[in-house]
Amino acid sequence: MKSQKSNMWLLVAALILSVSSAGAVEFDWAVIDNAGNAGDNTGYGAVAYEYRVATTEVTAAQYVEFLNAVAATDTYGLYNPSMNGSVYQGIIRSGDSGSYTYTANAGYGDRPVVFVSWYNALRFANWMQNGQPTGLQNASTTEYGVYDMTLGGLDIARLDGAQVWLPNENEWYKAAYYDPINGVYYDYATGTDSLPNNNLPESDTGNSVNYNDALGEPYNTTEVGAYEDSASPYGTYDQSGNVWEWIEDLDGYKCVLRGSSYARDASYLPSSYRISDTPGGGYSDAGFRIASSLSYEYDPFSSSIPEPMSMVLLLLSIVSLVLRRARKA
Repeated sequence: MKSQKSNMWLLVAALILSVSSAGAVEFDWAVIDNAGNAGDNTGYGAVAYEYRVATTEVTAAQYVEFLNAVAATDTYGLYNPSMNGSVYQGIIRSGDSGSYTYTANAGYGDRPVVFVSWYNALRFANWMQNGQPTGLQNASTTEYGVYDMTLGGLDIARLDGAQVWLPNENEWYKAAYYDPINGVYYDYATGTDSLPNNNLPESDTGNSVNYNDALGEPYNTTEVGAYEDSASPYGTYDQSGNVWEWIEDLDGYKCVLRGSSYARDASYLPSSYRISDTPGGGYSDAGFRIASSLSYEYDPFSSSIPEPMSMVLLLLSIVSLVLRRARKA
């Protein structure tokens, strides 16, 4: 009997651990140190503190986890129908409002998510800050945390106490182009002033990025981090090419994007190049990456209990009932 009880509780413990970690969105981080560095001749790159930047862009699979957590009823349009359109078929939505579910299409999961707006990216950061909770799109999930989305328009700014956020232009720029060992900035996010080639990842020369339609349809984008030998000095990938990345900063009535994309030619790749676009837009060659504090760590128990946990709680109740009956037998 004692052995039977031990086995039951070991099974329950294993189920709890597996469910609590299932679907967790986690990133590899590059620590951006050398606080207090000067900017370069463009005026960008000076950051007075240490922080971290995700080594890769947010992928379609990671965004699917986000959608399945908060977009069963997609109040604020986190899913763009073009995510499964004629140009890009990365994310499929099934069902009806109130019971939507999402899956990454075969071959797209490890590629950067695109057709996300600036607002989408901010809400993703809120969700990460709040512990990746499950539920409606409200203050506890997507509408508050790092950013107060109720302000609307272009009044949204990073709040104090942020643990996860969309990098501002100086943070993004430093992670991409600054060499902390030599104290210099490079023209490209591969640690060089020489124009990168657009070889495919299997022919990565250490200065290769995805631009000028190197890969072609249907994917266009390469898997994040595929250019393993072409990292920035800090160890980030694809900050030149692959997809444009939304930046936290505003440029007048628009929002900044950096890094160029698979669809642009070499003239868009240098660090001096930046564009801006409307915050509500979603484009086939634009995605984002996130930044965090040095102390940020995903805690699956820091948010409201997600739906899968209710199944574990039910299982605990059933096991407890079985054990009580076994004791009486």
